[in-house]
Amino acid sequence: MTGLLTERYDDRLAGVLACYDRILITGSLPGACFAEGMTKILRARGIRIFDYPQFAAELRDRVRQAAAALAAEAGVAIEHIAKSYIRKEGVVAKVLARRGQHPGLVHVISAMEACDAYQPWHDKQTHKTFLRPDSGKCLHYYFYFIDAELGLVHLRVPTWCPFRLQFYCNGHSWLAGMLAAAGVGFTMADNAFTAIDDWQGAQALADGLSPDDLHRILDRYAARCCPVNAAIGHSYHWSLMQVEYATDVVFRSPGTLKSLYDQLTRRAIMEIKADHVARFLGHKINSQLTQEVESRFNTRIEGTCIKHHFGKSAIKMYDKAACILRLETTTNDVSSFKHHRKVEHRTGPSSRELAPVKKTIYSLKDLGEILRGCNRRYLEFLSALDDLAAGVRALDRLTKPHRVDGKTIKGINFFNSIEQKILRTLQGPQFNIAGIRRADLSAVLAELSPASLSRQIKRLRNLGLLKRVHGTYRYYLTRVGRSAIAACCRLTENIILPALG
Repeated sequence: MTGLLTERYDDRLAGVLACYDRILITGSLPGACFAEGMTKILRARGIRIFDYPQFAAELRDRVRQAAAALAAEAGVAIEHIAKSYIRKEGVVAKVLARRGQHPGLVHVISAMEACDAYQPWHDKQTHKTFLRPDSGKCLHYYFYFIDAELGLVHLRVPTWCPFRLQFYCNGHSWLAGMLAAAGVGFTMADNAFTAIDDWQGAQALADGLSPDDLHRILDRYAARCCPVNAAIGHSYHWSLMQVEYATDVVFRSPGTLKSLYDQLTRRAIMEIKADHVARFLGHKINSQLTQEVESRFNTRIEGTCIKHHFGKSAIKMYDKAACILRLETTTNDVSSFKHHRKVEHRTGPSSRELAPVKKTIYSLKDLGEILRGCNRRYLEFLSALDDLAAGVRALDRLTKPHRVDGKTIKGINFFNSIEQKILRTLQGPQFNIAGIRRADLSAVLAELSPASLSRQIKRLRNLGLLKRVHGTYRYYLTRVGRSAIAACCRLTENIILPALG
């Protein structure tokens, strides 16, 4: 009996690929990105605090001159967009259709948008003069490039201090450049691969993404488009603002995906609960939870999408290019995920412990493994939903008594409230990661003594529902166990209970 969808449909798949999709990166000047730091910079240069507007205006003019020079060099006119409803991506798409995909500056767009700012201030009580945080609007430039390594990218540059940059690139475009450089043939539809000559080689290239190379590219574009760091005396620090990581299951035939996808979306809408969403994303629901958890089913021009939100992160499933089942985890706060890493302490030596992911671009390697794990847990759950036939076939074997070592082992009664509670607990996605212990069941099944729980675990092992991790007291559901429980829960909730009600 097969487990994951990718195993059951192996003969009907072109390939499977996991890699970054959309990546948004923020660039900030460490000494100038907060009011106190900017105040120190002015004082170090002997500039009066109330002369700050003139200092900032000189830097603004540098950025404008750099934009004009870049546009003139490439033979591009700077296009000002005054209406917020005009999509910049649509404007650039039309330009690309005319110019083609060769590397270089594609287009420059300007727009008046909100920005951070500082205001000179004199405190009459302390008699101190300093800059304090403020906000306002300034002209922003959007520089669109076809990069030889990253494909289509853009850099958003404000013309007012503290010059916080925003950079966009796409992991699939990055991988396409690496495949082309390696001489591996491929076919793309939008930001997805529908065919690759060497899927395993492509996965190895995707896993080899280099933050050092990305840092070099970011610094190059910052120097060209926002030449102010020399005047301020700091180089840009690059942080992850928004990240998407996609797992694409690519089918040979659109017909195969259509029937499967329709089935998965119907069942996922009914059966995925808040605690499932939290566990997919590696979190727990407890009494201190402040994040909003929700699921949505949307119909788009391109197709349909089911999306599950947990705070600033989300995981979704949708069909793409008629032959791709995409599972995608998105986060606007990478520090909401944790992993084991070196932690520096203010006092004492450093230690290695479980800590939030750092927002630096150098977390991309570790973050990719974490987000791929989210997609895999989602895929495992969906695989159990899809495997209805396998669950029904196994049901008869699991419900009949068995003889083990001369003793009769009673079969599972899926309609017994205690047994159903045990099975639903075992189905929890949190136990896909670390397995389940007797203590985990005790927290949910207070009505059963530890001895009774031990007997239940032994019985489930003998029936083939559980397997023990060698050398531990942790257990995992077997494939047949997962399939049978999914089938039972689905039949009970969607057919029997509504009919009786």
